[in-house]
Amino acid sequence: MKSEDTPFEGGPMDGRVLPVLVGMTGHPPKTYRIPVPDPHGGPPTVLVYRRVPRDARGGLRFARWKYAYAPEGENGAGRKGSGRKWPWSKPEAEPDARPDAEADARPDAADPDATPGGKPDDAHG
Repeated sequence: MKSEDTPFEGGPMDGRVLPVLVGMTGHPPKTYRIPVPDPHGGPPTVLVYRRVPRDARGGLRFARWKYAYAPEGENGAGRKGSGRKWPWSKPEAEPDARPDAEADARPDAADPDATPGGKPDDAHG
């Protein structure tokens, strides 16, 4: 397997350069996790670094990467999952929202054939 020397920024690994295995596309993984053993025998602490472009210059060059420390951990601040939006995926529901609360608030909830808001539709001519 091929590896690339990749710099780390921020956190305990700031300023270090480690060889990171690259995939078939030549890119290192999007997230790099480093388990740090607990000196007292407890569960290890996991340092999380996210891949970011090394420089902001454009052009037709191969992308160069570095890892930036993500102190918020695995999912990031406000991040949920990988961010992929598949057509067959259901949208994630709000934890506070009740699916039946919306039906209780609508006056026409009892009649499923009623036109919303009392507006006439095409069948009423």
